[in-house]
Amino acid sequence: MKNLLFYVLIFMCFQMNSQNKNEAEKVKTCINSFFEGMHKADTLLINKVTDTTLILQTIFVNKNKETTLITSSKKNFLKAISNKNPNDIWFEKLMSFNIKIDTNMANVWAPYEFYLNGEFSHCGVNSFQLFKNNGNWEIIYIVDTRRKVCN
Repeated sequence: MKNLLFYVLIFMCFQMNSQNKNEAEKVKTCINSFFEGMHKADTLLINKVTDTTLILQTIFVNKNKETTLITSSKKNFLKAISNKNPNDIWFEKLMSFNIKIDTNMANVWAPYEFYLNGEFSHCGVNSFQLFKNNGNWEIIYIVDTRRKVCN
């Protein structure tokens, strides 16, 4: 009987781990779709993977060496994407994903490098908050840091 209980517990642990990995892949796919939309200036794709209440924030040190926080709405972000110069090529390379999930909420820490027209522009970290809305992961909040010197 002890052996049976042991095997049942082991099976349940593997099953839960498998479900978490599957959800983590779905979260990663959501974020990759967001950046695919950004790279292609595809606001429909971005809209598909973000909640209507999306908030975006950027933290950086300005020319006066003051830490600055800028907040933007989804509407303003989509406007910036749709109005970008079509000759400009934006590419944000995500270096890694640290994904944490608790039921219908996920947090992702993703260091990145940003390139404009193939030239390095800046680096930093993106922090994403997502929620599972009717079975689909949606980004509800993004905050990033920006710096010129990377590790």
